Amino acid sequence: MKLHIPRPNPRQAEFLSATEKYIAFGGARGGGKSWAVRTKAKLLALRYAGIRLLILRRTYQELESNHIRFLRQELHGIATYRATDRLFTFPNGSTLEFGYCANDSDLGRYQGAEYDVIFLDECTQLKEQWMRQLAACIRGVNDFPKRIYYTCNPGGPGHSYIKRLFIDRRFEAGEKPADYRFIPARVTDNAALLKAQPDYVNQLEALPKRLRLAWLEGRWDVFQGQVFTEFTDDPAHYRDRRHTHVIDPFDIPREWRIYRSYDFGYAKPFSCGWWAVDYDGVIYRILELYGCTSTPDEGVLWTPDKQFREIRRIEDEHPYLKGRDIRGVADPAIWDTSRGESVAETALKYRLYFEKGDNRRIAGWMQMHYRMQFDDEGYPQMYIFNTCRGFIRTVPQLMYSDLAPEDVDTKQEDHIADETRYFCMSRPLAPRRLSSAATIAYNPLG
Repeated sequence: MKLHIPRPNPRQAEFLSATEKYIAFGGARGGGKSWAVRTKAKLLALRYAGIRLLILRRTYQELESNHIRFLRQELHGIATYRATDRLFTFPNGSTLEFGYCANDSDLGRYQGAEYDVIFLDECTQLKEQWMRQLAACIRGVNDFPKRIYYTCNPGGPGHSYIKRLFIDRRFEAGEKPADYRFIPARVTDNAALLKAQPDYVNQLEALPKRLRLAWLEGRWDVFQGQVFTEFTDDPAHYRDRRHTHVIDPFDIPREWRIYRSYDFGYAKPFSCGWWAVDYDGVIYRILELYGCTSTPDEGVLWTPDKQFREIRRIEDEHPYLKGRDIRGVADPAIWDTSRGESVAETALKYRLYFEKGDNRRIAGWMQMHYRMQFDDEGYPQMYIFNTCRGFIRTVPQLMYSDLAPEDVDTKQEDHIADETRYFCMSRPLAPRRLSSAATIAYNPLG
């Protein structure tokens, strides 16, 4: 039996012919991503004998509705499907498996597994650490080039990871830029969908502004549920300091006061940030020590003694901090003595002094909003040196809690945001009244 493949649209054709190791496809809704995944998987399985492929989504129900029910029809008489194993077997020995990952425990079923190709469908709904661990399953002794295909829309737990790699192209050690390719897709590329559902674009245009920008236009700088929508990291403005929060480092004047903010962690990351305050009360995050492994939200297992020994060394040696009278603020929980010596008492041994931070969460988040807000001329009250990678990675991706709509979801990597709000609460601002023109010009997303 022959396999019939309909003609792809230009973006789908680009995806089908791409040969880089890591290929992301998507952006907006309705771009024909699911069809492209199924088609690519079928073509690879039929062309290359004995390879192993995996299509993974967050839940099994999504796999069934988006892939399995279609492939059982399309591959009837060509490949054999075993429902108990969620596996297609092809006559040439290739296999196509289906998997899901909705929580940390689901990763266990892939421990030790080997695949030649993995498709992470709607990958922004997966956590970064899940995607990193699944990528470790791409291995084997055959000579078939190993690849990972990502399909994606803006928003979700994996948003910042995919945006860093494929949109911003900010690579870390060991990541080769030539290995990564992003293929944008919009609903207007998908003629088949528009013919079948001519009102689909109208449905997207009727969404709330944030969803419309993300799902219709494929905007990666905004997504529904994002907490700090004001935050902007535009390299074009690093030097003039307007319309951005991230800037190039500069020498700190000796007259500016320096402060330290701290949030304790052990199995989870600890965070220490250093802030400079200028003559107008504008704050600058000039340095940070973030105790996180290469796996997001995983602590380095440093004891309080080791953390404060390193903080002391940095303050004694770093040009920004050496010889400064540095005041500190920290989570009140570090004064807890119920288990013996408190974390705060350990800090004192290293001449590190903290005041108890104001731990009110909603008020703290609002102080961060006030600081990030742009004034009528496009200037905020908070800047982040572009060397503070932990802040830039974690704070913009924070989302609101489903249970407490005004609060940040505490299941996220919020440690840097916590110590930032302690510091902001130590120097509270009143909200600024902006002109309507400024609101339109500098906060266009609402």
